[in-house]
Parts: sequence; structure tokens; C-alpha cells
Amino acid sequence: MFGFSHPSRRPLARRIAGTAAAVALTAAVAACGSSNSGGSGSASGGATLTFADVAPFSGPDAALGPIYLVSCDGATNAINKAGGILGHKVACTTADTRGEPADAVPAVGNLFATAKNLELVIGCTSDEAASVVPIINQHKTVMFCMTGQSEFDHVIYPYFYRLVPPDLAESYAMTVIAQNLHYKKVALAFGNDIGSQTFVQPAVAAIKKAGLQLVANETLDLNATTFETEAEKIVAAHPDAIMTEALGSADPTLFSEIKQLNGGKMIPIIGTSAAISPAFYSACAKAVGAADFAANFHADNLVTATSGPAYDAFTQALLAVKGKVSGAQTGNFSTYFTAPGAVHLYDGMNLAALAMVAAHSTDVAKWKPWITTIGNGVPGAVVVSSFAAGVAALKAGKQIRYIGPGGPTSFDAYHDSPGIFQIDTYSPTGAVIVSGNITAAQLRAVQP
Repeated sequence: MFGFSHPSRRPLARRIAGTAAAVALTAAVAACGSSNSGGSGSASGGATLTFADVAPFSGPDAALGPIYLVSCDGATNAINKAGGILGHKVACTTADTRGEPADAVPAVGNLFATAKNLELVIGCTSDEAASVVPIINQHKTVMFCMTGQSEFDHVIYPYFYRLVPPDLAESYAMTVIAQNLHYKKVALAFGNDIGSQTFVQPAVAAIKKAGLQLVANETLDLNATTFETEAEKIVAAHPDAIMTEALGSADPTLFSEIKQLNGGKMIPIIGTSAAISPAFYSACAKAVGAADFAANFHADNLVTATSGPAYDAFTQALLAVKGKVSGAQTGNFSTYFTAPGAVHLYDGMNLAALAMVAAHSTDVAKWKPWITTIGNGVPGAVVVSSFAAGVAALKAGKQIRYIGPGGPTSFDAYHDSPGIFQIDTYSPTGAVIVSGNITAAQLRAVQP
């Protein structure tokens, strides 16, 4: 089921707009693409299809790549156990963008030059989406991206799909959380990367619309090793809560320094969905103490299943590959069951795989239209919650609608399918707990 009542559970995505120089390189790199890509044609009989995880595996956002890869390995393993896609096995590969547009462009260029039967791209976070989406699109390769950048809200890239909301919606959601907790004075502390900075102006506007007081607005250099100056300004402003996204070691360091300067007391934290990850929890718990962090932390997140057949299929798929991905946490592995990237990219991979089966082809021109058909459903469609169940129904001659752990999709003309938000906290052991929900009406009320 989809609900808010018990332990459960995205980082929604890491976000950075590409630089003008990086974007300018897209045409050149795309022109160098290899015919090895499976995007524009069908794979030969029995050939292994490739799903590529394009994301940071190094740099400040290095935790994202492994989260997505756990999901890729789990999804493809489950697909292969169910017979594969039209007789094809599926395997995962990676492209490390390092979270930088300038590094992402050649990484994706190399991916297309070397990967055989590249059928699908997942990841493409906001760190690199602006620079790599045009390249992937030119190669006619379907992608499910973890980016909330507003530039994709009203620009059609035919091969781009998104199961996460735009960044500004998260800024509104954080403001609603502050309202719900009766906070009156709010400080902002966001990383200096372009992606994190995209939250700032929407948050400032929403805070004003909500009648709250913005008492501090600090930008954190993600390459710095201390934030004592910023921490002093925040503590001196006496906020009721701090809205933040500064990944890597930045937020944990800031929280530790604020606690020291604030007489050993934490100031409540409101994070983005990027804070819902094993690595983030572990770093923060180590910095300020697990009990203190758990007692003073909330984040927005997309609603996901916490029980039922879709949740069961997903968790079983991930558990089957536990320990396979280097750099992925194994101690509290259940955190991956509600990690945004793991959940929504798993759904994207199943949608793509089922679309190929429904189209009886790995030719993207034939199977891509089926993504929306199977995701949104048609009258009389049978609801399925796994690849195996979907294949069985298709073989029985039925129309299907896939609803996975990320919930039902509703793709629009831009291939966007944003969900609804919930409020997440952590237990002292790192388990994610759903503590409430955020309605569409509440979001509209703080929207400028």
C-alpha cells in the first residue's frame, strides 16, 4: 500500500545546471557517437542489453551512483530471472559524471562509444542533466532522469522521462514542513553548487508567502572543511529551524559546528529528499550523534509503497543483489527500500522493459510509445506490480498498467510524472519513518 503510518522508506536528485561551455560540447560529442548504441535500432538475437547508470560515483555527490546501481542490479537481476526481455539478458554499466557537467560530457561520450546494445540510461542527475540530456536525446536513447531542474518542465526532449517533481516543489514542501511544525523563524544553508542553489529563491519566496521570517541565508562551499563563520551567523540569528541541502561532508560538518556553538543543542533541520540516503544519515549521525540527529530532522520525500506486492517485489529484487555494489552500504540496507533514486529508477527500468515486451521489439522507435501506455494505463488494463507479473499478463493477451513501489504514473506531454509528497524522519538506528504527508492544497498555499 501507499501510506504514511509506519517505518518505510529518494535523494530526489542532485541538481546542477550545465555551464554554457558544457552544453556547447553536446553536439560535438553526439556527433562522435558509436553505432554500438542500442538507442536507434534493435539488438541482435540473444545479445545482452545494457542499462547505463549515468551519475556521480566520485566528488561530493558520490553516494548517488551506487544507490542507482543497486537499483539497476536489482531490477535487471529480477528481469533476467523472469526470462529476460524477448530472450535478451540485461546487464548494468556505469558512467561516472563526477557531478560536474564538464566531466559528464566526455563520460557520456565514452559510454556511447563503447557500450554495446545500450538500451536505456538511468540517473542523469541535476549535476549533469543539462549537459548530457541533449546528448542522450540525440542518440535516441530513452532515459529516466533524477533531475528536478525547471528547464525540463516545459521543454520536450522526446527520449527524456522523469518520475520526480521539479526542485521548486521541494522548496514549497520544506516550507510546509516548517509550517506544520509551527516554526516561525527559518535559516537557509544550501551548497554553492548550482543544483542546491536552485532551491534558494523558491524557498525565500515560499517562506515569505507563508508568513514566516527568514533570519539567515548562508551559502556553503562544498570544498570547504569548516563552516564556523556560517554556523556562527546561523546560531546568532536564533532560527527555529534550518532548511538545507549541502551534500558530501558539508551538512554534517555544519551541523556539528552549530551544535558546538549552540551550547550542545541541535537546531532542527529540514532537508530535501536528497537527505534520505544511507550515506547522509551515517555521516550526520556520526557528526552530532544518532539520537540528536533523529530527534531534530525532517525531510520532504515522494510517497512510495511501504507494503504490498510492488513493495515486496522491489525489496526482494534489491536483497538479491545485496553486497554486489562496491561503495553501497550494507549495514542498514533497508534504507535503500525507500531511497528515491532506487525506487523511481527501478520503476523506470521496469516500464522500459515491459514496453519492449509489449512492442515485441528492442527497437526504441517501436517500444518507446509503450512507456506512457503501460505507465498511465488504458481502460480495462490489468494492474501489475512487477516485471514478471507484467510479462505473464502480456503473454495472456491482456493490456497492462504497471504500478511499482513509486506509485502510479501520470506522464504529461513533457514525459513528467510528479508524485505527491510525504514527510520523512529517521529513527536513531537509521530507519526512515514516514511521519506525515503534504497535500497539493498545502503546496499551493505557499506557492508564490
